[in-house]
Order: sequence, then C-alpha cells, then structure tokens
Amino acid sequence: MATLGGVKQSSQNSTEIDDLARFAVEEHNKKENALLEFARVVKAEEQVVAGTLHHLTLEVIDAGRKKLYEAKVWVKPWMNFKELQELKHAGDVPTCTPSDLGVKRDGHGPGWQEVPVHDPEVKDAANHAIKTIQQRSNSLFPHELQDILLAKAEVSENSVKFDMLLKVKRGEKEEKFKVEVHKNNEGAYRLNQMAPDHS
Repeated sequence: MATLGGVKQSSQNSTEIDDLARFAVEEHNKKENALLEFARVVKAEEQVVAGTLHHLTLEVIDAGRKKLYEAKVWVKPWMNFKELQELKHAGDVPTCTPSDLGVKRDGHGPGWQEVPVHDPEVKDAANHAIKTIQQRSNSLFPHELQDILLAKAEVSENSVKFDMLLKVKRGEKEEKFKVEVHKNNEGAYRLNQMAPDHS
C-alpha cells in the first residue's frame, strides 16, 4: 500500500456504502463459515491509500442478536479490485439506537434529533418523498434520489416525523429539497411538506 492519508468522513453515497458493507459481511461469512446478516451502516469513513480504504462500522444480526462490527474494505476502482481487510466484533448494539426511532423514544424526551442518513427507515421515508414529488411534478424527467444530506426525526406516541435534506437529480439538473415525511403506526408514509433548497 502507498503512504496512508488521514481518515475522513466517507465521500461515497449511501448506496455505494451499503454495497461495500454487504460485500464485507458476505466475504466474512465465506471465510469464517459464519451466518452474519447485514442490518445497516452506523458510520462510514475512508482513508486514501493506493486506492481507498473504507472504515465502516456495521450493525449486523448474529443468531438473532444485533451486534456492532468494524470492517475495513480496500478498493482500487481502476483495477476493479475490492478486498475485505478485516471484519471484527466491536461490541453489542445498545438497547436503543436511532434505528429504533419508529418503535420507541431514546430517553431524551420529545423533540427533533439527528439520525444517521444510512438508517433504513430514513431511506424509506426519503424514497417515499421522491415518489410523491415525482407524482406531483409535470416534469418529463424522473426525479432520482442521489443522496440524503441531512436527516432528523421526532417521535410521538403514534407517529414519527422525518425532516430531511435530499439531493435529487432530474435529467441533467441536480436540485435539493427540504422535505418532512410522517410515518404512522401502520408504517404508512406521507409527504407533509416539500420545498426546494437553494443553499
């Protein structure tokens, strides 16, 4: 490997990070004859080497229990090279994580709290927002979700509200939208507010 650069927050979009995380879990399962099941990415950082070394903190399910694992995946895109350097157990998942937002509070009382953009519930809410924006739009070009830039959630007794900043592509044009999506007890999503963001 070349000289190591500093570790910084990942510049990849959430889909690419999820793909790397799944690759890490699959490779580990093959090598160790294990049965870990990928749940979500908790944290993603990267380091420039001869290519990129991705440092991922993953939530996986091992024999029905949620656990945290740390993975290092080395990628050299120009050579189509991808290798799992290591995947190690980093502890059990706390009894309540931001991923549980739809189920219970996390002890801080009501109010908006920042949540990971890789969270599956956040992604579902964002995809619902894009679908609704597309339905309401008279554009010939489809709206495609490029990235979730920021996500907050507020839990109440019978619903969860997601406040998100989304990067969206429409044809050749990239736009940002601020959206608020509500999720009710039945798991149904509704886009409540939407506004273009010009920041």
